[in-house]
Amino acid sequence: MKLFLILGAANAAVAVMLGAFGAHGLEGKLSERMLEVYKTGVQYHMYHAIGLLVVGLLTGRLAGSGQLHWAGWLMFIGIILFSGSLYALSTTGISKLGIITPFGGVAFIAGWVLFIIAAAKGL
Repeated sequence: MKLFLILGAANAAVAVMLGAFGAHGLEGKLSERMLEVYKTGVQYHMYHAIGLLVVGLLTGRLAGSGQLHWAGWLMFIGIILFSGSLYALSTTGISKLGIITPFGGVAFIAGWVLFIIAAAKGL
């Protein structure tokens, strides 16, 4: 599906930009611990941007796969909740934002489980 290819490529570009910002703009402004939290957000952002690209590529091969479609949406939601909350937590210091992070992690896990199911059924 073209949408997941676009979302994947756009999120990969954003992850690179945020990674560069973290490395060059936040160094010395955040504690070492908060910089690591930020880097974790960037890593998972990129991993799941690549996941979205793979979903987009396979959707054409596994047309009609509802599981694959939902896998892509869950990865995208996970990027927003998981990585987004880590970006916000690390740059604002508002620790209550960490409450959101596990929901993004669950979305990532559910997305990969649905990816497995779609692959098992369709390949």
